[in-house]
Amino acid sequence: MLPLEGIKVLSIEQAVAAPLASRHLADFGAEVIKIERPDGGDFSRAYDEKVCGLSTWFVWLNRSKQSLTLDLKHPEAAAIVTRLLSDADVFIANLAPGSADRVGIGSSALGAKFPRLIVCELSGYGSSGPYQFKKAYDLLVQNETGLVSITGTPELPAKAGISAADIAAGVYAFSGILLALQMRQKTGRGTVLQVSLFDALSEWMMPAGYNQAFAGTPPLRSGAEHASIAPYGPYTSGDAKPFAIGIQNEREWVQFCSEVLETPELAADTRFSTNSRRSDNRAELRAKMGEIFRRLTYAEIVARLDRAGIAHAHMNSVREFLDHPQHAARNRWRYVSSPVGPLPALVPPISLSGVEPRMDPIPALGEHTDAILARLGYSHEQIRNLRSSGAI
Repeated sequence: MLPLEGIKVLSIEQAVAAPLASRHLADFGAEVIKIERPDGGDFSRAYDEKVCGLSTWFVWLNRSKQSLTLDLKHPEAAAIVTRLLSDADVFIANLAPGSADRVGIGSSALGAKFPRLIVCELSGYGSSGPYQFKKAYDLLVQNETGLVSITGTPELPAKAGISAADIAAGVYAFSGILLALQMRQKTGRGTVLQVSLFDALSEWMMPAGYNQAFAGTPPLRSGAEHASIAPYGPYTSGDAKPFAIGIQNEREWVQFCSEVLETPELAADTRFSTNSRRSDNRAELRAKMGEIFRRLTYAEIVARLDRAGIAHAHMNSVREFLDHPQHAARNRWRYVSSPVGPLPALVPPISLSGVEPRMDPIPALGEHTDAILARLGYSHEQIRNLRSSGAI
C-alpha cells in the first residue's frame, strides 16, 4: 500500500509549482484530479512540442493524474467543484489573488463548509503586501529575490538554468501538505497553508543575504565556481576534458596539494593558507592549478583525486546526465503511458523502503471528465448539456 492511498486531492493548477506538488502526492498514492480550462488546459501543455508532440514540462509534471476540464467562470462550475470537495482531503489552487473568492471557492468559505479540508494556496508574492496582485513568473521572481544578481559571470548576470522559484515553491507546497495531513491526524481539522514563489526562493537566498547583511557585500558572481569556497569549481585536463573539484576544509586542502598537485609547499603559501585567503586570491590559485592540470590527462587527474579522497565530478552534458550509470545501476528509470505512447521517467527522489511509487499515465486534456462527473452523479444527458454549454 502506498503511503497516501485514500487521500483525494483536487487541484486547480497551471505551469510548474502546483503541478509539481500534486504530482509528488500522486507518486505516493494520492488520487489527484487536475482541473483544466476546456480551451487548451494547463498552459504548460503548449510550452513546446518536443516530446513526440507533447510538452517537456507537462510530461514531467503530470503523470498519475486525472484531467477534468471545467470553466470556473461558468454558472455550473461552483456546484461541480463543491461536489468534488465534499470528500476531498486536499485542495490546491494557484489562481490569481482574489480569483478563488470570485468563483466561490476561497479558503474562508471552504474552511467553513469542509472543516477537514486542507487548502493549499500557491501564489507569486503571498496574500498581502504591495506585491500581492503583481504577476509572478519564475524568471521574474529570480530577479526580485536577487538570484540573478549573484548568478553568472563577473561580466554578465544569468538566470538559474532551471525554474528555481517554481520548483522551490512546489517542493514546499508538497511538504506543507504532508505537515497539514499530520496536523489533521492529531486535531481532526484541516487548515489553510500558503506558499509563494517569492517566499520559497527567499529562503534559498539567505546565505547570500547574510553575506550582504554582515559582510557588507553580496557574493561575487563566479560562473561555475563556488562564490565563497576555493578551490571549488571547474577545471580542464591536458587532454581537454572538463571536470570539477571541491575542497571543503583545510585538511583536504593540504592533502590535495600534496597528493594531487604534488606541490605540498602550496598549502603553506600565505596567499592560500586559509579558505578566505584562497577565495581572495582565486585568480592566482586557479592559474597555478591550471598549469599543473594541463600537464596531466583526465584519467591521471581522476586517479590522483580518488587516491587522495578529494571530491570531484565530470562536467556532464544533459545527454550524459540522461545516460548516467548511476541511474541505471540503481534502477531509476521507468516508462509511463501517455497519449503518444510510453515515455521514460525517473522515479521520485524520495525512496521509501519496500514502496514502489506510482507511475501512471500522463492524461490527455479532459480525458477523465465524463467518468469523474458520472461518479458525482451526473447523468449522460447532464454531461452532454454541460459540454454543449461550454462548462466542460
